[in-house]
Amino acid sequence: MDEQSNMSLEEGTPETQAVAEPQSVSERLRAAREAKGVELSHIAAETRIPIRHLESIEAGRFEDLPSRTYAIGFAKNYARAVGLDREETADAVRAQLAEGETRRSAVAGGMEPGDPAKLPSSGLVWFGGIAAVILAVGAFMFYSTYFAAGTGPAPLVAEGEPEDSERVVVAAAPDVEPAPPPREGPVVFTAVGEGAWVRFYEDGGDKLFEGVLEGGDTFEIPADADDPRLNTGRPHMLDITIGGQSVPRLADEMVTLPDAAVSADALLARAGQAGEGATINN
Repeated sequence: MDEQSNMSLEEGTPETQAVAEPQSVSERLRAAREAKGVELSHIAAETRIPIRHLESIEAGRFEDLPSRTYAIGFAKNYARAVGLDREETADAVRAQLAEGETRRSAVAGGMEPGDPAKLPSSGLVWFGGIAAVILAVGAFMFYSTYFAAGTGPAPLVAEGEPEDSERVVVAAAPDVEPAPPPREGPVVFTAVGEGAWVRFYEDGGDKLFEGVLEGGDTFEIPADADDPRLNTGRPHMLDITIGGQSVPRLADEMVTLPDAAVSADALLARAGQAGEGATINN
């Protein structure tokens, strides 16, 4: 075999070919899933993360997720399901989110120095000059009226008693009550701190999830769950949102909750009772 043939074979061997490594955290997660030979539906069933959120993660659209906490928590759960390091994945997601925020701030920062296309037009310059003249005249009249008072004749109306035509009645602004939390939307529990052991189940005993939610892990109550319940000894380490809006925790300290109702209606009713109790105590 001649030298040219040997070179062709060497170029075609796997050892001499450069393998493209995935660069972004989204590409690494997708590559790890494809290496395991599983579909997104399998990852969704294992992590309890909706497929639409998994698709956003693989596309690198972390800003489409409900919040920064969800983006990091979902990515960590995804990494654990495909065998990647959870903390490295979380750090990569944080860096990508920070880079996106920096880019948006730079775009919204306004005019860039030295860019002729963004310099103010001549019409805007003239308008600014006229506005400055008007402001100077107004300042002069204000000074003449309030600081040079007493050089002219005394006013016909006593000070402190404006004429009826000049009296202004200011109506009190009506109290605006804060918008109530939404009664619809996914109910999501997010572990904080060291995490907590939880058992989610339907009324009657059908288990939805049982295990330890570590810090940043989330669990979304299935929309079709029949009267979902929760058993945990650390309710103070579980943040709760309904439709992306926070609601009060089930407790503010370590206490055993053997059979707590966690549907959207039950959580909102519990929050309302707690608010009424605080009002009465005050």
